[in-house]
Amino acid sequence: MFIPLYDTNRLRHIRLQYVTIGLIVANALVYCVTSLSGEAFNNAAVLGLGFIPAVVHDTAQLDPRFIIIPESLSYVTYSFLHGDIFHLGGNMLFLWVFGDNVEDALGHIRYLIFYLLCAIAGAAFQGLVAWDSQVPLIGASGAIAGVVVAYLILYPRVKVWVLAFARIPLRIPAFIPLILWVAFQIVMFAAGGEDQISWACHIGGIIAGAILVLVLRSRGVPLFAPADEDAVASAPEQPPVAVEPETPEQPATTTRWGRGNPSGPN
Repeated sequence: MFIPLYDTNRLRHIRLQYVTIGLIVANALVYCVTSLSGEAFNNAAVLGLGFIPAVVHDTAQLDPRFIIIPESLSYVTYSFLHGDIFHLGGNMLFLWVFGDNVEDALGHIRYLIFYLLCAIAGAAFQGLVAWDSQVPLIGASGAIAGVVVAYLILYPRVKVWVLAFARIPLRIPAFIPLILWVAFQIVMFAAGGEDQISWACHIGGIIAGAILVLVLRSRGVPLFAPADEDAVASAPEQPPVAVEPETPEQPATTTRWGRGNPSGPN
């Protein structure tokens, strides 16, 4: 529907979004390692690090050959795995466009906590909906959904460049594409959309992001902030400052020795 390209939202509280950059690098590195190491290695990583509801809920047992980590850690590790380059690229594009300003509003540490909790919430909601599923859940979509809804709550009026229908460039307020994106996730979840996409994971991330941004945002960060250009346009003009007129200099006088009479000699 909409592909985000760029926003016009400057950073206000941090100089560099290094947590967002670090998350993108980590996801890219994991994808490179798993995809370039062969199909057998990739499958083992998906089974060992992906979130499998039936395994986590002890209704199924994972082959001991694929046990890499404690089952509970898969609530997080699944979010760093991706099925293909388009899966990775789409998630990281959303993270790049919207993550920096959410990090700016929350601060580095709270933003990292926020991201991981949204990933956990996405897996948890998927587990509730598909309790006995043995299909591994992978991808950062749950965490990204939390970032998207946090941006929507924080900066709905900021202008963003998007590709509508993957081909028409538009510069529009963020609330238009983001509300449509959230609504699409809800509709697809309610309708039981494509099996290859975990809509439940997206919904879990959306719910967590909407709640956590209210709790974790830095002190003084407003909700529903205006766009930078709107804030400038609405700023009241400063009243003119009264300036005292300068006193004209008095003409110089000639002072005779012992007298102040400028009229000349006596």
